[in-house]
Amino acid sequence: MNEHGDTTAATVTVTVTDQRLIRGARTRRRIARHGVDVASLEGLDGLSIGRLAADLELSKSGVQTLFGTKENVQLAVAGVAREEFTAAVIRPAHSAPPGAARLRALTERWVDYAQAPLFAGGCFWAACLPAFDSRPGKVRDTLALHRREWLALLAAELRRAVDAGEIVEPDVDLTAFQIDAVLLATNTALRLGESDAAARARRAVDRLLGPRG
Repeated sequence: MNEHGDTTAATVTVTVTDQRLIRGARTRRRIARHGVDVASLEGLDGLSIGRLAADLELSKSGVQTLFGTKENVQLAVAGVAREEFTAAVIRPAHSAPPGAARLRALTERWVDYAQAPLFAGGCFWAACLPAFDSRPGKVRDTLALHRREWLALLAAELRRAVDAGEIVEPDVDLTAFQIDAVLLATNTALRLGESDAAARARRAVDRLLGPRG
């Protein structure tokens, strides 16, 4: 505000700054989302600032400014993958009642996520975890956290199903592990063109959970 109480210049400056921040956030998200598709095909090691800039016809220096390092790119890509997986698989499944119904909804949504791929190469974690499972660091920690959260979600719904008498299962952690293994195997089979993979996955889940009600 000047001596006459004029705040116009300050307002314009703030507005311009805000717009730049918004554009920067949108560009960052666009880059990271493209990175998810690349990583689902080639793994996170397939990402580089130069590669992403060339793919999206952006300046390398601009992408560098937004992310700084390749590791930051990888972490941002993993974060966007998690957000989109949550929106496509986890959140819709929560419309089903807790327990067996929600567990089946989660597995059905997961099969859909792999069968009509949300990401270009299928499951992001199936593509990216093998290269980082023995490489300590922030990327490994982030991917491992995502996996633990998914297994914990399956186990929580299994416990609810057991408590409600919907299924009989003395080891919910083992069953969660087995369901996850079935789903990952399904992703691989689908990538290899095995058209009956989704049906086999559903039969395998039925064997683990018992007959559908």
